[in-house]
Amino acid sequence: MKKSGVSVSDGRPYPLGMTVISDREVNLSAVMRRKGECGVIFTSREEGRQLRLPFREVNRIGNLCCMKLSGIRAKDDTYRFYDEDGEWVDPYARRIYGNETWGEQISLQLSGGGAVSEFDWGEDAPPLTPLCDSLLYQIHVRGFTMHPSSRVKQRGTFAGVMEKIPYLKTLGVTALELMPVYEFAELEWEKPILSLQEEEKKYRDRQAEDEKPRINYWGFKEGYYFAPKASYSASADPIREFKQLVKQLHENGIEVILQFFFPRTIRQSFILDVVKFWVEEYHIDGVHLLGERIPTTLLATEPMLSDTKILCGDFSCGDIYPEQTVPAMKNLARFSDDFLYDMRRFLKGDEDMVGRVLYQLKKNPAQTGVINFITNYEGFTLADLVSYERKHNEENGEENRDGIAYNASWNCGEEGPTKKRSIRKLREKQMRNAMLLLLTAQGTPLIVAGDEFGFSRGGNNNPWCQDNEINWLNWNLNAEGKRMLEFVTRAVAMRRAHPVLHRPDELTMMDYIACGYPDLSYHGREAWKISYDRICREVGVMYCGRYAKPNRQTEDDFFYIAYNMHWEETEMALPALPGTLRWEVVLDSAGEGGKKEAEALIRPDERTVRVRERSVLILKSGPRAERKQ
Repeated sequence: MKKSGVSVSDGRPYPLGMTVISDREVNLSAVMRRKGECGVIFTSREEGRQLRLPFREVNRIGNLCCMKLSGIRAKDDTYRFYDEDGEWVDPYARRIYGNETWGEQISLQLSGGGAVSEFDWGEDAPPLTPLCDSLLYQIHVRGFTMHPSSRVKQRGTFAGVMEKIPYLKTLGVTALELMPVYEFAELEWEKPILSLQEEEKKYRDRQAEDEKPRINYWGFKEGYYFAPKASYSASADPIREFKQLVKQLHENGIEVILQFFFPRTIRQSFILDVVKFWVEEYHIDGVHLLGERIPTTLLATEPMLSDTKILCGDFSCGDIYPEQTVPAMKNLARFSDDFLYDMRRFLKGDEDMVGRVLYQLKKNPAQTGVINFITNYEGFTLADLVSYERKHNEENGEENRDGIAYNASWNCGEEGPTKKRSIRKLREKQMRNAMLLLLTAQGTPLIVAGDEFGFSRGGNNNPWCQDNEINWLNWNLNAEGKRMLEFVTRAVAMRRAHPVLHRPDELTMMDYIACGYPDLSYHGREAWKISYDRICREVGVMYCGRYAKPNRQTEDDFFYIAYNMHWEETEMALPALPGTLRWEVVLDSAGEGGKKEAEALIRPDERTVRVRERSVLILKSGPRAERKQ
């Protein structure tokens, strides 16, 4: 059959959506109802002329309708499906037209397009960094570089993120986790609308009534999951620009993990289609799946995704790994708030936390990884965690009713900004403590962008609707911010250089290689003995470097990490090292006086060490100096 120069023939039911076969040939497949006429409407982007083509009953398989079209130029035309109830955008569309400008929907009617950009991946290969060696860094693409202080040419875009790759490498990031970058309608009204068709209709009605929508800055809503967000692209080709970002990150040894939010109305098979598409088409390295009814077992047992990092709340390992088998490569990782709340409570000095802290520091299951974080996109930033005890969300327009009420935070003596030097210094130390709690745990650490230099959102713990300096990172660092960034960079480098601090398997607390030391041991005011008393707020942890090797020839160092969250200095016992070694200070969250002052904390007999109030002190083994004859 031919119509207006377009030839229609039998199509393929899969893949769904529009697949570009050649310059003038496409395959279309869609889920359609069984009653009434249904089909596709093509619209020329230049001339606006339309072509309406119905699906033929002979090309229906179940609820799938398909056809192959010759004479269609996918790069010039957009399309929408229709049935007797109206028109809608293909949920499998590879490109969405009509929402190219952030915060300003420039078209009353969104439409789909095919992925026609040619892209040379060259020798692109995934870094495949093991979870135990990974450092995740979470960003919002727009907020990461939108502030003028970012000093990038293309602010708030994929290209802007590319300009920050040298910074990411210096910090030690191995994986970039991006908040939603699939196409979504960021303009919305007070009551969310789950159906994309209803949302588009509501947009037209509201615009006609001249009502002002709000910005959904985060993008955790149903969207067009197969299309990169056009307003995050500095160019007119978001597909090419996002692929270029992935390619450049891979060239620098950095993986890409994408967040997806799926409401419970989304089919589980659709979720699998989405993940497989981004892995194949965009070479991403992982996904962080949020929402309800996530098919974790389906995803975890998909052969194509065996090397793809899958972050989710939990997994049914018994269904995924029968008979307690251990995967050759851990690609599944649990993502929960347990670490966050335990460490925050310990940080502010709550009672009865030592046992929970030791559990979180050691946790590293055989079948899955764990993602540790002390802040997340929602809740307080790290700077606000030590500056506010109450949320301050008045600017969100909901009379401060929104957001998490309990943040397990402590303002260090005064709510919000202060000029008191003592409080500012304590807050700075508490941020360093938090980073060391995160970076000395065995699980995979995740840092939220800006925490490494003390970015504040002014106490707003739910800025989902704030497209402004509340969310845009300010890169103009004061002296405190520069000190914090330097400290975090050193701590990340220390962790990365010493595999005993991030083992691929869980430590046993046994001497299974008969070297005289267990791989992990706990200490208190007495060596090899700790107190679980509810008022105890200090503990020492020793890692034996003989259980890990930075290279084939060299054993790692011993590490002793003292955590003292009491408001008074304490003296803790140091376990004895082999005779040729001595303890030396690596990092002291309380220290600003240099190496000489830090070394003075260790008693001359090396049996005890002074740990200052509310601080974390890290020692490692070094060669003992030979005595002069």
